[in-house]
Amino acid sequence: MAEGEHVSLLKQGVQAWNFWPRASPDVRPGLHGADLHYMDLIGANLSGADLRHANLGAADLSYANLTEAQLCGADLRRAHLRGARLSGADLRQANLGEADLSYTDLLGANLYGANLFGADLHEADIGAADLSRLLHRIPT
Repeated sequence: MAEGEHVSLLKQGVQAWNFWPRASPDVRPGLHGADLHYMDLIGANLSGADLRHANLGAADLSYANLTEAQLCGADLRRAHLRGARLSGADLRQANLGEADLSYTDLLGANLYGANLFGADLHEADIGAADLSRLLHRIPT
């Protein structure tokens, strides 16, 4: 399945996406650069997905499985990630400004250079996460 088909399938809704039988466990869903802002993705299984540079601004990803997802450079401003699983995810240079990351599993996630300005990290598990070079304020 080509990347454009992956985006179309996800836009059909979480139920269609989660029941899509992947041909191989090695296949990573290709959503690179996809425009998914404001989408309702509650409980979506996006583990291992390629979401590099995707626009997920204000999307609702509460309780989604983003384990080992590639989110490098993704826009997650004001996204709802409450209770999401992001263990081992690559969030380098991601914009998580004002995102709700409460109760999120970020165990071992790579947040190198990510923007967490105004993000809610209440009860988030950040054990073994790479928190170097975080942006704590909006750059001028």
